[in-house]
Amino acid sequence: MARKDNKGRNLHTGESQRSNGSYMFRYMDTRSGKRQTIYAGELPELRAKEKEVAKDLDDHILTDGSAKKMTVNALFDYYMETKELAENTRSNYIKMWNNHVRDEFGNRKVVQLLPSHVKAFYAKLSRAGYSYSTIKLLHTLLYPALELAVDDDIIRKNPAKKALSSDYGTPPEEKEILTADQQEKLFSLICESNVYNVYVPMFIVMLETGLRCGELIGLTWADVDMENRELSINHQLIYKDWGNGYGFRASTPKTRAGIRTIPFTESVYKAFLEQKKINFMLGRRSTEEIDGYSDFIFLAKTGRPLMPSAVNNVIYNVVDKYNKEEVVKAKKEHRKAELLPKISAHNLRHTACTNMARQGMNIKVLQYLMGHAHSDVTMDVYNHIAGRQDVREEVERYALAVGG
Repeated sequence: MARKDNKGRNLHTGESQRSNGSYMFRYMDTRSGKRQTIYAGELPELRAKEKEVAKDLDDHILTDGSAKKMTVNALFDYYMETKELAENTRSNYIKMWNNHVRDEFGNRKVVQLLPSHVKAFYAKLSRAGYSYSTIKLLHTLLYPALELAVDDDIIRKNPAKKALSSDYGTPPEEKEILTADQQEKLFSLICESNVYNVYVPMFIVMLETGLRCGELIGLTWADVDMENRELSINHQLIYKDWGNGYGFRASTPKTRAGIRTIPFTESVYKAFLEQKKINFMLGRRSTEEIDGYSDFIFLAKTGRPLMPSAVNNVIYNVVDKYNKEEVVKAKKEHRKAELLPKISAHNLRHTACTNMARQGMNIKVLQYLMGHAHSDVTMDVYNHIAGRQDVREEVERYALAVGG
């Protein structure tokens, strides 16, 4: 005989009416193997919830309480546990999350997060003046965390899947790169300067290998295979306040793609030989061991590795010296001064990458040499060089090829 509620309505299997007049439905979650219970004040409300549960079970979505109660913050924390990251990278990601997401909507339940919530969050950051690159970085934290929730059958769809738009944020600044003429002018000044000529080998290595600044200052002589002319890139140096004062620490590259072996040219080979002579002539010996690494190549007067700020200061000072001399010269010659742009070590890396791309290097090879984890980063370089002059040169090259 069918069970009925106090209004005489038949109750389905698993349904029951409680002593206070409310209703509940008990069922077995086939994924977790646990018995679950849902409640409602009225029978129609309960049956609407039962339909949601049935759909979840059909789609193999977890319905147990812990999954339904998981917050976006808890999901992110769990996601970070699944990632193999360098200590500095992990610290930066967590800091970004804590500064922007944790108190914004991090306490919202994952199952309640909608695409509109994510879009509204990105739009708010955009209105606050954050750059597109900052918003994109937050997206690269949120999206894969939610993708993990999809994979774990906590949610059906990723609410961040189509949330990111290039319309968000201030437009990314165009990366300054040096033209071939500008590179020649820069080297001419460095070579002729009694102050800066000791940095010639460092500039050659930077512009021919495209190393990141941390990789450059972290180079040890053990990383240089002079016989086979190869560089082993397996660590970088980071200088910052670690909580007990500023100092160096060695870190593995940000991604697996950062660990690579780079063949180097004859000019880089000669640059390393010259750097050995410079260190000897200046009496600079590597005096510090950092997390097991020692015998660093590019040294300060103290024998410690060059700090990133020191590398950038050399570049700034060289450019500044050139520009001041160029202004005076242009004034005497009654012409407009052709100034070098203000650049950093990162700009020289981008210049190196662009030089290789302009020579037609295979994109996958260039991606490997630069240590880019994703080819779209390398493609940005190819897109960047497709300026008006590059397009003209390509068209003229094509015309010659087809005999036009």
